[in-house]
Amino acid sequence: MLEVVEAKTTEDLMAEIGQRARAAGRILAIAPADQKNKALAEMAAAVRAATPDILAGNRLDLEAMKAGGQTAAFLDRGTLTEERIEAIAKALEDIVALDDPVGSVIAAWDRPNGLKIERVRTPLGVIGVIYESRPNVTADAGALCLKAGNAVVLRGGSDTINSNRAIHAALQKGLVAAGLPEDAIQIVPVTDRAAVGEMLRGLQGNLDVIVPRGGRSLVERVQTEARVPVFAHLEGLVHIFVDKAADLEKSVEVIVNSKLRRTGICGALETLLVHEDVAHSHLPVIVKALQEKGCEIRGGAIVRDICENIVPASEDDWSTEYLDKILSVKVVADLDAAMEHIARYGSNHTDCILTEDQATADRFQREVDSAIVLHNASTQFADGGEFGMGAEIGIATGRMHARGPVGVDQLTSFKYKVHGTGQTRP
Repeated sequence: MLEVVEAKTTEDLMAEIGQRARAAGRILAIAPADQKNKALAEMAAAVRAATPDILAGNRLDLEAMKAGGQTAAFLDRGTLTEERIEAIAKALEDIVALDDPVGSVIAAWDRPNGLKIERVRTPLGVIGVIYESRPNVTADAGALCLKAGNAVVLRGGSDTINSNRAIHAALQKGLVAAGLPEDAIQIVPVTDRAAVGEMLRGLQGNLDVIVPRGGRSLVERVQTEARVPVFAHLEGLVHIFVDKAADLEKSVEVIVNSKLRRTGICGALETLLVHEDVAHSHLPVIVKALQEKGCEIRGGAIVRDICENIVPASEDDWSTEYLDKILSVKVVADLDAAMEHIARYGSNHTDCILTEDQATADRFQREVDSAIVLHNASTQFADGGEFGMGAEIGIATGRMHARGPVGVDQLTSFKYKVHGTGQTRP
């Protein structure tokens, strides 16, 4: 299913991609909302129509991944089914329903001299997305960037290249049907790692932002080498703290869902912290519910004294993103100890408290410095689609510009419009 790429150096290939993206971005920046929405709707229809081709490509990818000994988590991330392809199409339609951010007024005010000032949203320009394993990112990233008036260069992992290319072909059909340039959404057609290096160098000044989605090694490389701004998170070291005022039945349901609904996503629970006052009453019930569903529990001495069939936890377990049916569990003295543990080992991604004490919940949500902080809800809601953003291009854990799910609003910058009637500055 791979196209033959005309012989040229990776540097020349990527430079050409960057130039075409910049040219397409200028057109997208002023494209009306109706035209972008037509493209998105056509993309959704094209994805549905291409389901057999997408599944065929995905089968090739999965065969290669299995032959290469990929983990169950990576296989789950890379697997497409008819239901998942329909979810991709539905996400495209959800993005259609979002307000167009481009040109929207963020703030407006008048000055004493009569000047009228507006802060309005503008596209970022050209966005590079480097991702691994998840073929749905091809559609989500392409669509979100389009909605926000940005061109995008997609560099998916070699593991799912056939799936990515099949989805990308459907996206380009949508662009053409709406009269927008095909170069608005480009996919890097080679698996050469040198292509990533060219993106990190900014495609000769044509790339404005990079968004990496993948494992620690990829994200650390991007953050270390990138010469353009980066929206990134290293990993999802997600915690739940079971407070002494937690409802047991609610806690079991939320914890099991947070850990086991899908173990391979970045919002999956990895460490459970339990207040010592409810350790004997709550832990056995919670642990049994997890073990009955095949989850391995790793815990310290107190956890092993209270529960059966617990694997001793090592220091490394507290900083491990398992992405598997494994959970580390620790009994802590109180809320302060829980927050101290999260501050030490967490990744500022997603953390949750289970409690019926509103004051305790308020303090946890105020003091835990993570992009997403939940109260009495599954950590698997850490997703732009679940936030009503249509989809997400990733979850940013930094503190500059974008934080949490990166949707259409976060894929914009702004400029100031100043309206005068002839004023001059004294």
